[in-house]
Amino acid sequence: MSELLHIDGSQGEGGGQVLRTALGLSLVTGRPFQIDAIRARRRKPGLMRQHLTAVKAAGEVGRARLRGAELGSMSLRFEPGEVRAGEYEFRIGTAGSTNLVLQAVLPAMLVSDQAWFVRIHGGTHNRMAPTAPFLTHCFVPMLDRMGARVSVHLERAGFYPAGGGILSCQKRAGGQLAPLDILERGKLLEKEAGALVAQLSRSIAQREIAVITKELSWQKNRTIIEEIEDSQGPGNLCWIRMAYEHSTAWFTGFGEQRKSAERVAHSCLDEAKAFLAHDAPIEKHLCDQLLLPMALAGGGSFRTTAPTPHSLTNAEVIQSFLPIDIRFEKEPDRAWLVTLTAQ
Repeated sequence: MSELLHIDGSQGEGGGQVLRTALGLSLVTGRPFQIDAIRARRRKPGLMRQHLTAVKAAGEVGRARLRGAELGSMSLRFEPGEVRAGEYEFRIGTAGSTNLVLQAVLPAMLVSDQAWFVRIHGGTHNRMAPTAPFLTHCFVPMLDRMGARVSVHLERAGFYPAGGGILSCQKRAGGQLAPLDILERGKLLEKEAGALVAQLSRSIAQREIAVITKELSWQKNRTIIEEIEDSQGPGNLCWIRMAYEHSTAWFTGFGEQRKSAERVAHSCLDEAKAFLAHDAPIEKHLCDQLLLPMALAGGGSFRTTAPTPHSLTNAEVIQSFLPIDIRFEKEPDRAWLVTLTAQ
């Protein structure tokens, strides 16, 4: 067995991404790890239901030996065995993010030449996680350009606190990740303002879209209202999508109790305006997602907004598992160049 890697779960931003990245790369490299101080910087530290599901999902996929895999645990030992492709189904049991659970097993799927199918039950539109539409419109197209044969499908939307959503991910046989360079946006091909309501008034969505189109002075644009009838509980969010030649940017505002539709729209607008203030093709959330597949591909580069503590921490964990150098260099125009180079 490979040497045990010791990971400080409180490093950097000290959240669940440290654990998820470690799980995914342990499956890929076969290297066991011990992580302590799990989610130490969070209000409720330790393994929550969502994180425990990610641990057990990775454990099942990799026939791993687990120690400390229980709710509230601050330490975990993960010793992977043989990774096996196939069909898997995981249930969080709460409205925890299905998309974050997927992160724990996706690296193994990306480097595999076999077919996979993974279905996860839980939340699909979570405030502190990538939403299902973000994956399908922004992240998966990048994976496709890198050579991965992956698709993500939203089978049913699930919102906090009811949950009940279903997300599935399919990996077709074959395909191999290749480096990718994304340095320019290219032409703006399409812009869209949208809003979703589940078991709530359509007028909420209309107000959100009205604020977005007015603030951005969008005269000719596409607007969408989605009304969901089959969710297990109420939910609301709005989004701004801007599709360019070389990338797609997606920004989301999440509805909450006692938060007006106008405030929801402005929370979405704030991120969109920050992105429009420079010409980098990759916004901060997609930056978070691209680091790991690019590292698995052996290199690549992209220009982005200022890297978040989340991205910087993710880069540190990736480099502890893989022979890759990840550099963040500030450019004169407020953008940053991220470069991944194999060692």
